Amino acid sequence: MNPTGFWAQATEDPARTVLVTATGEEWTAGRLHADANRLVHGLRAAGLEHGDAFAVVLPNSAEFLTAYLAAQQAGLYLVPVNHHLVGPEIAWIVSDSGAKVLITHERFADTARPAADEAGLPATHRYSVGAAEGFRPYAELLDGQPESAPADRTLGWVMNYTSGTTGRPRGIRRPLPGRPPEEAHLGGFLGIFGIRPFDDNVHLVCSPLYHTAVLQFAGASLHIGHRLVLMDRWTPEEMLRLIDRERCTHTHMVPTQFHRLLALPEEVRARYDVSSMRHAVHGAAPCPDHVKRAMIDWWGTCVEEYYAASEGGGAFATAEDWLKKPGTVGRAWPISELAVLDDDGNRLPPGQLGTVYMKMSTGGFAYHKDEDKTRRNRVGDFFTVGDLGHLDEDGYLYLRDRKIDMIISGGVNIYPAEIESALLSHPAVADAAAFGIPHDDWGEEVKAVVEPAPGHTPGPDLAAALLAHCAERLAGYKRPRSVDFVAEMPRDPNGKLYKRRLRDPYWEGRARAV
Repeated sequence: MNPTGFWAQATEDPARTVLVTATGEEWTAGRLHADANRLVHGLRAAGLEHGDAFAVVLPNSAEFLTAYLAAQQAGLYLVPVNHHLVGPEIAWIVSDSGAKVLITHERFADTARPAADEAGLPATHRYSVGAAEGFRPYAELLDGQPESAPADRTLGWVMNYTSGTTGRPRGIRRPLPGRPPEEAHLGGFLGIFGIRPFDDNVHLVCSPLYHTAVLQFAGASLHIGHRLVLMDRWTPEEMLRLIDRERCTHTHMVPTQFHRLLALPEEVRARYDVSSMRHAVHGAAPCPDHVKRAMIDWWGTCVEEYYAASEGGGAFATAEDWLKKPGTVGRAWPISELAVLDDDGNRLPPGQLGTVYMKMSTGGFAYHKDEDKTRRNRVGDFFTVGDLGHLDEDGYLYLRDRKIDMIISGGVNIYPAEIESALLSHPAVADAAAFGIPHDDWGEEVKAVVEPAPGHTPGPDLAAALLAHCAERLAGYKRPRSVDFVAEMPRDPNGKLYKRRLRDPYWEGRARAV
């Protein structure tokens, strides 16, 4: 079979199973292809033209992937929306993107309905998978539409919105190239990680598809002939069960999932065979060294790491790279270039800490409707998302922290990731965050916020134990001065921590210097 993209493969072998949904339903290539074609015709009938956008608030599902394939061959922008957002947040994305159609699921209709109202989206252009008041049935978009390929097939893109960890989300908008989708080699991206076309590969989607990297990995896998297995709500044991049952070979993960897998009782972990895994690629958040080593000890050298952002990437480290150079996130991708610059935009020599910049050879982007942010985050063709790090003599990148999260106490720079790693090594800690809070003399002091592990009671005794734990592992100026507890850390399902939500209450009425 010739790996020239999903559409050609589906035409050549329509009976091949390409998707197993979260309910266990199997979809053939022919069925998914037909629905993607029908959706293009339906969206065009609704008035969408080349360069227009439509938004989806959907769970991991066949409908999500149908929307992805439809946008890619119709010259449209697909705007995936985080279904954990509240109405005004969804309304902002729908309105800002200019989405002309909104597709949701009955599970999220109560949030999506007021968002559509606030965004001014006509009732005729709202659709729901499953019955939902105020939405037309999703089937109406497809009913009566031909299964044949649409005319004027041209490449469209996904328009992701940044996570909003430091402010209002902004759309990452790339210019449409105006060429057929097959010319884009949409699955070639996975070659960076050594993931090959076909080869009996099975990709497990274990995080929400609205996340940039999750959809990119899943979509690329589909385009190079891999079967997709979808999870809807991730749990550690269910992931192990699916890897065992479906013989999954690769997946995209975040360190929070590693931490929770490792917390399973040994007898549960031993119950499942994960030997089929070839690439467990992780990113999106820092991974503490002890967690990474424990996963490599368990899963072997399939545990690989990358550094990138919604805007582009990046660096990649195999398990062998990381074991040689612990803490690295790897060397630059073949389609990327890395640089560490000082505050004046000058390149820094190896070993010197600065702001990490990246450049992609595959094209640029702009922040939608925000020329100032686009310009502010660039030096020439390089862009940054504000991370701090350094390169070594061999070109391996080491990250320290995000500049905005750095704590400055008494004029000394303190990096929260190091403190969080120390806290996470304590068995009573399920999740942890460290940040600066106001201090009259030092400017900032270190605060720790901890989500206790099951079976551990938050309170003064646990706080004292954690402070003593840190005292054995961190220099005095790095140690938290106090510990607060939360029932659940404010992370999105992809592992990104909304640290601003934890930090802001402590700074109410005070101006933060960083």
